[in-house]
Amino acid sequence: MDTTHRATARLLQPLVGNGHIHAHQPDGQALQTHSLYDGQITIDRRRWTCREAEFRWTAPQHVIILTERGGTARTHIRDGAKPIYDGRDRSGVISFVPAGVERNGYFRDADLVYTALWVDPHLDLPGCSQLSTAPLRVNTGDSVIRALMASLGAEMAAGQLPEAVYLEHLLALISLRIGGSGVGRQSADAAATVPRLGRGVIKRLDDYIESHIEVGISLTELARLAGMPIDTFARRFKAETGMAPYAYVIERRVRRAEILLRTATIPISEIAFGLGFSSQSHLTSTFRRVIGITPHAYRQRAGFQDSDIAS
Repeated sequence: MDTTHRATARLLQPLVGNGHIHAHQPDGQALQTHSLYDGQITIDRRRWTCREAEFRWTAPQHVIILTERGGTARTHIRDGAKPIYDGRDRSGVISFVPAGVERNGYFRDADLVYTALWVDPHLDLPGCSQLSTAPLRVNTGDSVIRALMASLGAEMAAGQLPEAVYLEHLLALISLRIGGSGVGRQSADAAATVPRLGRGVIKRLDDYIESHIEVGISLTELARLAGMPIDTFARRFKAETGMAPYAYVIERRVRRAEILLRTATIPISEIAFGLGFSSQSHLTSTFRRVIGITPHAYRQRAGFQDSDIAS
């Protein structure tokens, strides 16, 4: 940053951790933020624009960042005094900063939207321990992580708060990939090397999902009921049902919604909240994706009129 800009720059504090940002013409806008597990996981979507900025910060949490759109004219990042990146931010790139690692450098002409996934290093979920030994990554390409982070950002942008079971599964995949286990390198028959769930376990899981369908259902709890480590359970469950655990839970909620739409004269908004959806629009978009039509259209096909619904 040149001396003219330094003289007119604003001194800002990082959103997370300790450090400083000397920024010229900064403008930030929080789009959506959501925390789970008592703040051990935070999803933060944000727009950031700045003419020029120089920064140095260290955070107590790991952070995985997807640049959704936009970019910078130049980004220069150092690890201490060692240069590790000199180029541009651009749409679709992934960065990872481990907890406790100092990140410093500068960027110019930033105008971008990003999704950041903050993870407490003490979080006890599959793969997360590998993040503590993973190296700093800046603006790298990874189609799998990009797709997972993009889907997370899209749900947040649509006002749909991710369920615990979905976020746990997504975080495990991202963590294992960043940590070098390479979920993409698993052999095609990897699921065949772990024990089968069996009909009894599947029935027990079904009963649990049905009785807790209106609240958050975590991957951790489902794995505990199956008596398996979470990563083993997730692979085995998909191998036997053809669906990831989070997708299975969502489908069961949609099927329950079908029954209520055909038989109950309560508003769709009440059905949505009663089944654990974050809003009526969340139910509507999910229902349309699974069934092919909206809940309102489905209810009309069942013979209900708007005047039949209790206010």
